[in-house]
Amino acid sequence: MIIIDKLCYQSGLRYVNAAEKCAYTLLGLVICIVSRSYLAAMFVFAVNGILTVRIGKIPVSRYIKLLLIPGAFLLAGTLALFIDVGRTPLDAFAIPVGGWYITGSFASIKEGARLCTTAMASVACLYFLALNTTMTDILEVLKKLHLPALIIELMLLIYRFIFVFLETASAIMTAQESRLGNRNFRTRIRSFGGMGAALFVLALKRANALYDAMESRCYDGRIRVLSQERPPRKKEIALIVLFALAAVGLAVAG
Repeated sequence: MIIIDKLCYQSGLRYVNAAEKCAYTLLGLVICIVSRSYLAAMFVFAVNGILTVRIGKIPVSRYIKLLLIPGAFLLAGTLALFIDVGRTPLDAFAIPVGGWYITGSFASIKEGARLCTTAMASVACLYFLALNTTMTDILEVLKKLHLPALIIELMLLIYRFIFVFLETASAIMTAQESRLGNRNFRTRIRSFGGMGAALFVLALKRANALYDAMESRCYDGRIRVLSQERPPRKKEIALIVLFALAAVGLAVAG
């Protein structure tokens, strides 16, 4: 099982109404992206972190590790905003290299910091939804929003086959390691290519077997999943509205 999927089934917020969590996530994303405010982004990031760790009972170490993944990509992407190479030194810093300068301006640093805070706050919103809401609940919300049934079924099947691919790939890698298929870089590359080819063939076979199983169970073009109704609570709706008002107020102030 994917670790994010496992954590969302263990979350203390799992049984909160899924529509409320989706609305809260969407509000946080829109406020962060539209406002581009430092204060609003830090507020949204902090609230999502507290909800995920304290209320959702997600381990702090696991949450930080998950944040480091997009954080590393974000840092690598924003270095181009922080650092410039030219013959003219800028006002923030300038390191001479021959006749050139590795330099940067306060304006570019400010813009890069704004981008980082906005992106990390948006990631925290998405992690809140992913770590506290099961995929079936999210699909149920999309169904109530009248998303086409074909798209919902494709999402469900793709989600299911992620686990099939991971299970098959893990079995192949275990077999390769037991035969010293990863003893050096050359054999590791060869084993990886062989795993990819075998995974493609096995995935096709598993897909055909799954479709045959669905047909044998009177599949009529729609996948029906049992869901439990969890009515929204007025207290939770009020807290979401209060969160949105506070974030908007900070965005206007910042």
